[in-house]
Amino acid sequence: MPVLVLKGGRVLDPSSDLDGMADLRIDTISGRILDAGNDLRGDETVDCRGLVVAPGFIDMHAHLREPGAKSKETIRSGAEAAVHGGFCAVVAMPNTDPPVDNEASVAFAYLQSERAGFARVFPAGTITAGLAGESLSEMGLLARAGAVCFTDDGRCVADAGLLRCALEYSKAFGRVIMEHCEDVALSEGAVINEGPVSAVLGINGYPAVAEEIMVDRDVRLAEFTGGRLHVTHVSTAGSVHILRAAKARGVNVTCDVTPHHLLLTDDACLSFDPVFRVNPPLRSRRDADELLAGLLDGAVDCIATDHAPHTAEEKSQEFIAAPSGVIGMESAVGVLLDRLVRPGKLPLRRLVEAMSCNPARILGLDGGTLEPGARADITVLDLGLEWTVDPAKFRSKSRNCPFAGWKVVGAPVFTVVGGRIYDAIGRTCRRE
Repeated sequence: MPVLVLKGGRVLDPSSDLDGMADLRIDTISGRILDAGNDLRGDETVDCRGLVVAPGFIDMHAHLREPGAKSKETIRSGAEAAVHGGFCAVVAMPNTDPPVDNEASVAFAYLQSERAGFARVFPAGTITAGLAGESLSEMGLLARAGAVCFTDDGRCVADAGLLRCALEYSKAFGRVIMEHCEDVALSEGAVINEGPVSAVLGINGYPAVAEEIMVDRDVRLAEFTGGRLHVTHVSTAGSVHILRAAKARGVNVTCDVTPHHLLLTDDACLSFDPVFRVNPPLRSRRDADELLAGLLDGAVDCIATDHAPHTAEEKSQEFIAAPSGVIGMESAVGVLLDRLVRPGKLPLRRLVEAMSCNPARILGLDGGTLEPGARADITVLDLGLEWTVDPAKFRSKSRNCPFAGWKVVGAPVFTVVGGRIYDAIGRTCRRE
C-alpha cells in the first residue's frame, strides 16, 4: 500500500520539539514521511493508540563480526536483531577479519546490508591501516565509499602524532574520529575494574585512570586540531568530568555510554559469570551514577550498545579466559525503559535524543527526526508492556546477554525502516 498511517500514537520527536497525540503519514514507495496531524487518511492504517511513536533508534556502536567470525554474528543476523530490538540503523565496527580499511570492505558491508533488509547497516572505517596503529588508513577513499566514521575500536590509537593527523585529515571529509580510550600500559592483563571487587577476587584490575588519561589526551588533541572527536563506551566518572569540562570550553567532542555501564556495576563480577566480562569493565556505583548524571546534563550525548556477540563455547570459559563483550541490541531499549525511564531517573525525551536524534546528528545520517520529507525510520514503543529478557528468543546468533532473566516493563513493539514495518520485541503491530 502506497500510504501508511500510524494512527493515534504519542508522537515524540525532540528534533522538532514535537510531543503530542497525532497521526503520522508515510509514503511507503519513497520511504519518506509525508506529514503529521489529526484524522489523516491512507491506504493502510496501524493502530498506535497507547504507544509512543519516535524517530528510529540508531545503534552507533555494534560488532557484526562479518567478515571473519560468522558463527558469532553476520550482517544479516545483526540487522535482524537490530529491528527486533527497536533499532532502525546500526553502525558496524571495522575490527573484523579482515578489517574494514579499504573501499571493497565498505562496499561489501553495504551490499550485505541491502541483501539482508531489516535495519540499515552503516560501516565504520579503521583509523589505521590493518588496525596496526602504525599508519593511517586510506581515509579519503573509505569516506568516498561510505564509511560514516573512523575508529580502531577495541584498540586505542596509542601514537598521539598519528591521532593528530587523523583528526586533521578527517576534517576534509566531515567525519568523526571515534576513539576507544585505553592506555594499555596500565590495563594490560586486567579483566575487571580495579577496586574493592578486584581486591576481594584477587584478579588484576583495570584502573579508571587507564581510560581517563587517554580521554584527556584525545580531548586536548581535538581542541588543538579542531577535529571532531567521539569517545565511545565511556565508563568512568573521571571521563565524564573531563568531557563535561571540554564541552564547556567549546571542544568539538561527543561521547556515548552503554546500557550495561549505566545499569550494572563490578559487583556483578563477584559471580564469576564470564558474561559480565566486558571492555571497558563494569565500574563502581559512583561511576554508573555519574554516567547517568552526564546523560541528564548533556555531558554524555548518546547511548550505544557495544553489541559484541560471542559463541557459547567462548563465553563458557573461565572468567579470566573468556573474551570480553556482551550483546545488547535486543535488550537495550527494554531495560532502559524499565530501569531508567519508568522510575523517573531519565526522561523519555532524553532517551529518544540519546538513541536517535544525537547519533544521527553526530554521524550525519539520514534519520533521527519525524519531520516531513525525512526518511521513514521509526521506532514504536509500548511503555506498559511486561516481558522477560530471554536470549533464546533473540534474532542474534549469540546469547551472551547480561540482562537475561530480567523482568521489565516497556519495549519496542515494531519498527518502520524506510516505510517497511518489522515486528519487534512486543509484536503488537495492529494493522487495519
